[in-house]
Amino acid sequence: MILGRIIGTVWATRKDENLVGAKFLIVRQLNLDYSETSNFVVAVDSVGAGVGEVVLVATGSSARQTTFTKNKPIDAVIMAIVDKLDIPIKQNNFKTVQN
Repeated sequence: MILGRIIGTVWATRKDENLVGAKFLIVRQLNLDYSETSNFVVAVDSVGAGVGEVVLVATGSSARQTTFTKNKPIDAVIMAIVDKLDIPIKQNNFKTVQN
């Protein structure tokens, strides 16, 4: 899975008939401190996410396991909107990172 922030939208009026109704979003990969990397992916949205939100993206064959993407030609899917991260920094201590 990839942790990322949605930075834009891809508009494609002509596409495979199995993708009609799909929303394509550009997701920039993030580090655990929410700093951006140079990596990005175009992913189909299955959860109603929008620009600026932090999301989890599944890729490869796992991307075709959601209700919307099943048996469709999709290689990346946004399948969760992230509320916060809890990262253990020492035994029994956690750092909470919110976007």
